Amino acid sequence: MSITNQQVAGRTFLRQLYADDYYPDPVLDKGRDILLRLCERIEAERPSGLPALYVLTGAATEEFNLLEAEFEAAGSEIETVAREEIAEDFWFVASAYGFTDADVEELIAPREW
Repeated sequence: MSITNQQVAGRTFLRQLYADDYYPDPVLDKGRDILLRLCERIEAERPSGLPALYVLTGAATEEFNLLEAEFEAAGSEIETVAREEIAEDFWFVASAYGFTDADVEELIAPREW
C-alpha cells in the first residue's frame, strides 16, 4: 500500500538522525519503515479516535523497542536526541492524520528507550 497523505509522503522520517554518523543507517531504515507502516495502518484502519490511534502507535513503539538491541550492536543507542526525534515523528504522524490533540507521551507510551 502506498501512502496517500501528501504531508506524510513528503516527510523524511528520522532526518536529524540520518545526518549524524552515530546512528547506523541500516537501523534507521528499519525505524523509518516502522513509521511508514504506522501510516499505512492509519490509512487502512482509519482510527475513529485517540484510543484507537494509541493502539496503533503503541504497536509501532513496541517495534522501536526491539530496535534498541540493533542500535547497541552497531555501537549506538536510542538516547536523548534519538528519543526526541522519534517522538517528534510520531507526533507528526498523528497530526498529519488529524489527531492534533494527541498526547505525544501517550503515542509512545510503551517505549523502553
